[in-house]
Amino acid sequence: MSFLHPEFLYYMLPPLFILFGFLFTQKTQEESFFSKEVMDKLRVSANTLTLQARNALFLSIGTLLILALSGPVINDGKVEIKARSTDIMIALDISDSMLGEDVYPNRLKLAKQKALLLLKSTQTQRVGVIAFAQNSYLVSPLSFDSAAVAFLLRSLDTTSITEKGTNFLSMLKVVNKNMKTKSYKYLLILSDGGDRGDFTKEIAYAKENKIVIFILGIGTTKGAPIKQDNGEFIKYNGEVMISKLNENIKDLATKSAGVYIKSINSDTDVKAMIREIDTHSEKKDLKSQTIERYIPLFYYPLGLALLLFLIATSSMSKREKVHLPLLFVLALFFSHTLELNAGVLDYMKLKDAKESYLNGEYSKSQKIYEEYQNDSQKSDVYYNIGNTLYKQGNYKEAIDAYKKAYFDDEKSRANNFANLGNAYVKMGEDELLPKAVNAYKESLKFNKDKEVLENLEIVKKLIKKKKEQKQKQKQKKDKSNKSDNDKNKKNANKKSSEEQKKKSDEKSNNETDDKKNLDKEKKQSEKPKKQQKTKELKDTEKKKTDSEKNKPKLMQEKMSDAEEKKWLKQLSNKHSTYLYKLNKTNNIEENRNEKPW
Repeated sequence: MSFLHPEFLYYMLPPLFILFGFLFTQKTQEESFFSKEVMDKLRVSANTLTLQARNALFLSIGTLLILALSGPVINDGKVEIKARSTDIMIALDISDSMLGEDVYPNRLKLAKQKALLLLKSTQTQRVGVIAFAQNSYLVSPLSFDSAAVAFLLRSLDTTSITEKGTNFLSMLKVVNKNMKTKSYKYLLILSDGGDRGDFTKEIAYAKENKIVIFILGIGTTKGAPIKQDNGEFIKYNGEVMISKLNENIKDLATKSAGVYIKSINSDTDVKAMIREIDTHSEKKDLKSQTIERYIPLFYYPLGLALLLFLIATSSMSKREKVHLPLLFVLALFFSHTLELNAGVLDYMKLKDAKESYLNGEYSKSQKIYEEYQNDSQKSDVYYNIGNTLYKQGNYKEAIDAYKKAYFDDEKSRANNFANLGNAYVKMGEDELLPKAVNAYKESLKFNKDKEVLENLEIVKKLIKKKKEQKQKQKQKKDKSNKSDNDKNKKNANKKSSEEQKKKSDEKSNNETDDKKNLDKEKKQSEKPKKQQKTKELKDTEKKKTDSEKNKPKLMQEKMSDAEEKKWLKQLSNKHSTYLYKLNKTNNIEENRNEKPW
């Protein structure tokens, strides 16, 4: 335990003790003349608190009040606070064309109202102001002091800059010079767009210097004449000039990654613009500070002092009936003191557990938290136990601890669900990823934390990827099984074909063997006949040879091979032979004039 303002103890307690020291030792005026025995006889007993007792109570009251003023606290660790902001530069067009009254009250006043409303809605961001016409001037640098920026903004009018015209490129150069950062620069322009139709140079310059431009178009496409201070309208070549909203300026916003919104009389356009700036911009850390957190204890001595004050100012007597309330009050006081001491001891345990956790001694921290939970029976301690288990890699036990934790405040509930989701993811099991998604969603119900939202999106993508992988594996497996089935079927067909071929070959071989045996038997049976016919053939050939010898020699020399075949055929038709034709003989008409050779 420590004190935030220990100076109260140093400078107020000593005088208090000195004052009451004099009060305790001071004698009454009567005691200066009479002895104590005489005073006891003269004094009437009222059965109330004595003067010394009341002074003791008032001394205790004073001591407790000083103790409460000193600010007794229990240290609850340190917290780092970071200031995050988006720097926005507002550029206000104050050229003469902004005096057009096609919007109420006129374009310039409406633009200033929009800018002041934006300043009021973005008090946590640094905002600066630039006024521009033909040239540009810095009205206010980037500042968190929105009241000062608003004061400077209200005083702007068309007479603040004497040069006429609208030069956007000059204004962009001023913005780039004043917003010195390597990251993106965010600019909000409130203008009627001037009279230029091409913003190619401005767009190129904005892209080169990372300037994201948001434009709130002021005015209407119908336009209005420009009224001067003397009541006359601005003329050109004798004709009244009509200034219109130049919507070509939206290219400058959209092509520089910004947004263009046309203004209206209500504040809806400003709210929409703030949302767009917040969506497209990146917040950066400006500064960070570490502060200590405390658990205040001043109400304990203050409450006890009030109780003693009631007793000191009461007129309770010393009768026996009063003894029970007095004992009750004393018992209440001592029991309260014991609870306070127990709370301090519990704090010491929690402090040791937290220091062990910060030093990386997670097992020791877990043990202390578990002992404290067993003694106090507080469900929120399970959250700390779950954190120690998570750090040790015992994710399953950490999940059980997070499920047992319960908090009254929404932020603590959000943190508990977020850590529960992280533990599910760390388990590395696909079936637990949907549970992690549900835990993250529960956390976001209580607190819209950016990191939790990012974790949720990552886990959703991981689940989708796992499903796609499973589908691909299933398709690949089905394709492989189909290929194996086709291969097996092909092999079976091939084997069947080979077997059929083998059987056919065996059958053919058997038939061939049977035929060979039949031919062999036939040859053996025909052998005697063949020998007899061969003898007859020899005799016939001998006769033939003799007849050929008898032919004229000239005829033999002149007969060709074809004639010889015909001649032999003719002979075979006229004479019997032992050769038989198995096929049918074609009937050939005989030509009696044709020579047989």
